[in-house]
Amino acid sequence: MIELEQIRAARRRIADIAVRTPLIRLYADGAPAAGAPADSAPAEIYLKLETLQPINSFKIRGAANAIRAASPELRAQGLVTASAGNMAQGVAWVARELGLTATIAVPEHAPQAKLAAIERLGGRVLKVPYDEWWQAIVTSRVEGVQGLFVHPVADEAVMAGNGTIGLEILEDLPEVDTVVVPVGGGGLVVGIASAIKALKPDTRIVTAEPATGAALHAALAAGEPVDVAYQPSFVDGSGSRRVLDQMWPRLTEVVDEAVAVPIADAEGAVRVLAERVRVIAEGAGALATAAALAGHAGSGTIVCVVSGGNINLSTLAEILSAGGPGESEHRS
Repeated sequence: MIELEQIRAARRRIADIAVRTPLIRLYADGAPAAGAPADSAPAEIYLKLETLQPINSFKIRGAANAIRAASPELRAQGLVTASAGNMAQGVAWVARELGLTATIAVPEHAPQAKLAAIERLGGRVLKVPYDEWWQAIVTSRVEGVQGLFVHPVADEAVMAGNGTIGLEILEDLPEVDTVVVPVGGGGLVVGIASAIKALKPDTRIVTAEPATGAALHAALAAGEPVDVAYQPSFVDGSGSRRVLDQMWPRLTEVVDEAVAVPIADAEGAVRVLAERVRVIAEGAGALATAAALAGHAGSGTIVCVVSGGNINLSTLAEILSAGGPGESEHRS
């Protein structure tokens, strides 16, 4: 786990950049969550709205902490990351604030909404094939690009920044029973869970990832990281073909259950968030809510981390109209 003092230090370090986001209640109809036993207690679902960050994603927390914690000499070389879009925006945002350059490798299917945001912030986008992008994450370097590599997942400073979400959840809702967190590489859940398990160890940590790339779900079932058939979808910020070897021990230490969410359920959660609480969530941002609504988080007091809201408006419009994103959007 990430040490609690590292997370508390991160909160001090990023206080002027990251927003303390609110918890809001999703519904209060007194019924058990869908899929839960009929005689179970009602689920009280709360939403941690990281969509309200300056870049509409939690990633600004980890990016800001890692960059500010690095030496000025390293930062002066420029910043580099590999990201589907949200960490890229976090790195680009902080780079602009510090007067640094930022180069970001993105997979070919990254949505245009995220690419446009990176460029608005002054970042340089390198669009590469998924295999090349994944290799950059594995090796912590982008071929042919020099600078301080800010790993989107396997960086303790990034995870400590993410862990500030856990501190806020417990301060605002100390009676929480379960926290549901979307998982891609695992840096978000390790950070959040490190804070929560240190302060309230009986809290359950459940992860949610798309069924089209549920690497952690498969790894926990197998007892070790295994390759899965990853398929790009509108849930571009979560899911992968394999759990990173360096993240596996950290994940098994803090995760109690991993849920594979069907894409249709993620679409449904996007609609629920928009219709009930007027929150715009991207695919990954809706995963935790989808898992909880399907009953996978059980009953009691549940917090779902709505991790980001950077979704192509055309994709959002199709989902809200009760259709699904077309094939072109699935791979854009």
